This record gives sequence, C-alpha cells and structure tokens, in this order.
Amino acid sequence: QAGNATALTATNQLNPEWLRPGTAPFTLGPGDRLEIEILGNLTSRAVTAVGPDGKIYYYLLPGMNVWGLTLVETRDLLQQELGKYLTEPQLTVTLREVSSKHVWLLGRLSRPGVYPMAAPMSLLEAIALAGGTASSGTEVTLQELADLRHSFVMRQGQFLPVDFSRLLREGDTSQNIYLQPDDFVYVPSALAQQVYVLGAVRFPRSVPYTDRMTLVSAMANATGAATVDWFVPGAYGRTADAYLSHVAIVRGSLSEPKLSVVDYGAIIKGKARDVLLEPGDIIYVPNAPYSTLKRYLNTIVGTFITTVAANEGIAAGGGTTSVGTSVSVGR
Repeated sequence: QAGNATALTATNQLNPEWLRPGTAPFTLGPGDRLEIEILGNLTSRAVTAVGPDGKIYYYLLPGMNVWGLTLVETRDLLQQELGKYLTEPQLTVTLREVSSKHVWLLGRLSRPGVYPMAAPMSLLEAIALAGGTASSGTEVTLQELADLRHSFVMRQGQFLPVDFSRLLREGDTSQNIYLQPDDFVYVPSALAQQVYVLGAVRFPRSVPYTDRMTLVSAMANATGAATVDWFVPGAYGRTADAYLSHVAIVRGSLSEPKLSVVDYGAIIKGKARDVLLEPGDIIYVPNAPYSTLKRYLNTIVGTFITTVAANEGIAAGGGTTSVGTSVSVGR
C-alpha cells in the first residue's frame, strides 16, 4: 500500500444464535397454497391460495383470515367455523406451495433464483438446493469460478460475516448459519476481475481490473478524470476535496477485511506514492470524516453488499424459481 496509509485488519464473529435452526413453526402468508379436505368427504378436497388480503375461501365458509397462522391454527379455525354447518368436522390441511417466504440465492450457482422456504434451512442446504456453485465443465477449479472472498449473506440490510472459503473449501460447519426468510445469498464470479469505486462519486461502479492498475487509474476509469473534478461538487455541504485524505481501500475477504486509508489528495498532487490495486479491491470515498476505523470499515462493507444486492436483485427481478413443498396437518 501507499506510504501514507493507515491500516486495519478486522475479524468479524458470527452470532452463535445464527448457527441454530429456528424453532418457530411455519406461518402462512399471501400466495401460499393449501390443500384442504374434510375427512370422510372426498368431494370436499380443494386447493386454495391465501389471497393478498390474507384470506382463504373454502367450502361453505366466507373468507377466513389466516395470515400469520400456523397450519395447526388454520385447521383448528376451519374446523371451528365449519362446526356451525357440519357435525364435528375433521379436516386435513396440507401446505402445497410456499410463496410468502423465500430466500435469494444468486450469482455463481448452478440454478440461481428465489427459492421458497417452508422450514429451517442452513446455508449449505440452500447452496445445495441451488445446485451448488456453477461448473464450467472443464478442469477449471471451484476456486477459480467462484469468488468466495466476496460472497456474502445479507439479512434485513445487514451483512452477516460468513467465511465462504472456510465453509465450502474446508468444510468448517462453524460458518454454516441458518437462513431466515428474505435472506440474500450472493456468490460472485471470480472470472470477472474488477475493482469497485463507491461512495461520494458521481457514478459509483465496478471497473474492469487491468494489470498494475493503480488507485488514480481506477478513479479515472470510473469517472473520466483523475483530479478532484469528478467528486460531487459541494456534496453534503462540503467542498469537493474535503475528505480526499480519507479515501479507503478494502482488500481481502469480507469476513476478514483489510482496510487502508490513504490521502488521495496528496497522491494526485504528487506528494505521496500512488497505490497498486488488486482484483476485488473496494475503493470508497467518504462524504464525512470517520470516527473510528472499525465503524468506517463496517460502513464500506455495508455499502458494498447493499449495492451488489440491489443490482443483482434488479437483474433477477423477473426470474424466480418455483419449487413445491408438501407439509400436512391432520388428525
């Protein structure tokens, strides 16, 4: 790194709670499909979907609100209401398709898509569900196909520091967290070498990596200029070059990132050495001074994963994967 760099290496820890499967039973939501039958009455069998309002319609009953109910609670509700018309009806309720709860599994996977989640699912199970990491059909190794250093899990906008290398290459089950509905799992390709320029710049973007790429050339490639002109003028009430002394470079895995803070203003003025970059480096230009290096690093990693997740989510917008489930409740 440059001679004017301030460095930090961070090791993130997984919350032990993430390694335990949830114990709460599945609850229904809009789009879920149920098969319902009154025991002893074959003509009563019907498949119905939970509507956008959370209601299902079955047999003689008006719309019944089942949003947030378990299968057992749904069966009991239907039996209670049908009891107004029939003598002690006994029902079976089977979950045929899940649409209300899903996980995003995107990137360098054999079958990327949006998968339903009807029961607790570990990260390894999810990756297996998506067919594992994609193969080129040649002797190219897994390490060359999937960029495990920049693979991540995002939950409710927060980065979960799973070490994909330890999990997939070393079989380290201490990294095998259990997913929750709407978790976003992304495994990027290692074949597309690039660096990322993010933060207070006009056009945050990824830049194709070239041999012996430097910080200045990456900035110029991303913005069309190597001077301070490409920073957002007067952004956030600051002058254009107010925080060029705090430009960060994040290198290594997202679970154990290495942060260097360089004085970019000094570099472009010829007062400090330029910085050689490596594929996968994340360059971040702050719009405010950082209070601690640890908080600054968390901000950068958070910005990176939300940017990638937003781009990948938009790209995958139309293509979801429908996978059936079958869970029954009856007597």
